[in-house]
Amino acid sequence: MDLPLLAYKPTTQNHRVASFGIADQNEDSPYIYRLEDAASYPEIREVIWACYRQVFSEHATLAFNRQITLESQLVNRVITVRDFIRGLAKSERFYNTVVAVNDNYRLVDVCLRRFLGRSAYNEEEKIAWSIKIGTLGFYGFVDALLDSEEYTNAFGDFTVPYQRKRMEGRPFNLVTPRYGFEYRDKVGTTKTDWRFTLEKFYDRKFQERRLPEGDPRKYRDLAAAIAPKTRYAQQLRAADIDYLAKVPRRR
Repeated sequence: MDLPLLAYKPTTQNHRVASFGIADQNEDSPYIYRLEDAASYPEIREVIWACYRQVFSEHATLAFNRQITLESQLVNRVITVRDFIRGLAKSERFYNTVVAVNDNYRLVDVCLRRFLGRSAYNEEEKIAWSIKIGTLGFYGFVDALLDSEEYTNAFGDFTVPYQRKRMEGRPFNLVTPRYGFEYRDKVGTTKTDWRFTLEKFYDRKFQERRLPEGDPRKYRDLAAAIAPKTRYAQQLRAADIDYLAKVPRRR
């Protein structure tokens, strides 16, 4: 059942502003790539790589992320930039590198940054879109984003998404880490970071907290307090026994 998107509203008035005018025109302003402006093959290639940088971020703009079939269709103008972005978002590579390693709430924020050019307004918006993921699946969530009125008004069919809001840390889609803290705590860097390694070995409370119930190591202090006296078996070799002296003599 397709549930309607929950209502949410921006947290601040700055979220309602599409541009800050002249203040936005600085060295950090993103270059806007449009398919209509690409008249030659090298210019179309620039549009294609701009799509890769936007969707995969520059940390993952590698050869094995390329979708040759989609590139060929875009070069021949068979599909639009919106369809190309949709194909990259639904590719197996994007699913493995972004979707599979994040929970739904962080996935919503990452996808809003990369597809709509802005971060999530607040937790209410994350919850609203995460429900879409739960009901429609990730592919349905991608379709809902790319077919939304906001995407159409901002980018249309032929413009590569870019950061639209004048926020700190531009371009933020390129510096977004791959793993959220939930994933890092499970299989990520927190198991190999030297600080956590020191805590694991030298923090007694941490060790006791990690021990399962019934583990004998939890009762080491109690056993040491009892201080039982141990008795060891007498160490005697057979060669040290004088058997002749043990034999009774008759008188």
